Amino acid sequence: MARPKGTKYIATPELMIELFNQYRVWVKENPFKIKDWVGGLGKEVIREKERPLTLEGFENYCFDKGVIKSIGHYFSNLNNQYADFLPICSHIRKIIREEQISGGMAGIYNPSITQRLNSLVEKTENKHEVNEIVIKRED
Repeated sequence: MARPKGTKYIATPELMIELFNQYRVWVKENPFKIKDWVGGLGKEVIREKERPLTLEGFENYCFDKGVIKSIGHYFSNLNNQYADFLPICSHIRKIIREEQISGGMAGIYNPSITQRLNSLVEKTENKHEVNEIVIKRED
């Protein structure tokens, strides 16, 4: 059954933040499991690495839970239909960004990737000047 035109899968901003908070709990309870080998005999061990919050991860979480296929419309405010969601969407982006930046600074996540994802790369300007030299030949 198709949903009625104009209705939203995530009905209220409060429901969106509730879903996001559920995603945050899931992320922290489900670290990456990395297979590694240690010692001279290469004993196999499983190491846990913290999983970062991402907007894509939140979208996948919502999809996997059967809530919605895409949350992009909410964050882009498509056709100005999602204006009431803008404060929550902005808050979610800031939570994700802060967690990634703090995690990068603490060495939990790769700082280089964290910098690029959050546009924190130091930019330098390289200026090259070429001056034209004219040599006249006398015949």
